[in-house]
Amino acid sequence: MASFVIEGGHSLSGDIYPQGAKNEVLQIICATLLTAEEVTVHNIPDILDVNNLIQLMRDMGVNVSKKGIDTYSFQAANVDFAYLESDEFLKRCSSLRGSVMLVGPMVARFGKAMISKPGGDKIGRRRLDTHFIGIRNLGADFVYNERREVYEISARQLQGSYMLLDEASVTGTANIVMTAVLAKGKTTIYNAACEPYIQQLCRMLNRMGAKIEGIASNLLTIEGVDELHGTDHTILPDMIEVGSFIGMAAMTKSELTIKNVSHENLGIIPDSFRRLGIKMEQRGDDIHVPAQDTYQIESFIDGSIMTIADAPWPGLTPDLLSVLLVVATQAKGSVLIHQKMFESRLFFVDKLIDMGAQIILCDPHRAVVIGHNHGFKLRGGNMTSPDIRAGIALLIAAMSADGISRIHNIEQIDRGYQNIEGRLNALGARITRI
Repeated sequence: MASFVIEGGHSLSGDIYPQGAKNEVLQIICATLLTAEEVTVHNIPDILDVNNLIQLMRDMGVNVSKKGIDTYSFQAANVDFAYLESDEFLKRCSSLRGSVMLVGPMVARFGKAMISKPGGDKIGRRRLDTHFIGIRNLGADFVYNERREVYEISARQLQGSYMLLDEASVTGTANIVMTAVLAKGKTTIYNAACEPYIQQLCRMLNRMGAKIEGIASNLLTIEGVDELHGTDHTILPDMIEVGSFIGMAAMTKSELTIKNVSHENLGIIPDSFRRLGIKMEQRGDDIHVPAQDTYQIESFIDGSIMTIADAPWPGLTPDLLSVLLVVATQAKGSVLIHQKMFESRLFFVDKLIDMGAQIILCDPHRAVVIGHNHGFKLRGGNMTSPDIRAGIALLIAAMSADGISRIHNIEQIDRGYQNIEGRLNALGARITRI
């Protein structure tokens, strides 16, 4: 198990480029199974979850070629069905949450799939009901094999259907869309997720020959086609990294320029940081964050305490609440952080309290942060990263703290952030991997 040793108190300076979006690329790679032709994908981040999925695709018999530093091609002309039923495949799926999105493409194109319960972050319940109910509505049969602890999915002929999703699940919507594009007839998905990741997936599928309407809304209409063909696709910059770098600049009183952020796809992320008092400026497609000695949390118009909560797009992504919470610890004022969508993502705050932060954990979903206004710094600490997003939040806290901090289990950070210590050290950070 690797660790970071962080010497806090160093300001950063310079330009930084966000990596390709992790949450998008996992969907896009799975979608390459929908055609026997070559699909080329650009701006793929070099991170653990993505690399594991790429290797899994190779082992499934997909011809994967690295075309450039961040470009891969995928051609699923000869899928190894025997491997897909092996214990090795099922075990690997159980440790990679993105593997659940293999189900839709496999059932759509080949009429069958097997999958074990996928892993991922330990951030509370992450149900698969939306995935399974949606795919079942299209005519697939699900059988749970208790002996092997796997789901066996089969379909002779998928048929388009109307469905109202019980939750606007991003991965659930992606899985259903990838199943429906090859089903017979018309599929209507209401309460569909409409994050930029889903928009990107739908646009790529349309370039491959799919017929999807309503992109960027929560009502998708899909007319099934007989087959799809190859295409080229470029992954968006990772909005979570963009937000992480904004918070990092504020906490370390640094001047940073975040390059090529695809500003139109950031939604309310910049404004959420502005609510904490952080100044930033859009320069073309870049975001410039000036060095600030202090930043003050806004109040609501009636004077009540600011509340920042997550919500399905176009609301605030839950992946950034951990970062916003950490940033608030050094703001002037108080804020209520309300994590509605997952019940365990705030449990890392005890580590921040040990570092000197003033946080009241009200319940698994809500925390009140009383900012220090940089009156005194956090103390260096010894901590363990419980998940990807808490890991980057703890790293930001450590970079702003007095003294030396150690963060263990940084494989969690590696799952979502590419060469993070190398990129930050180039800006002036002092982070050592051991």
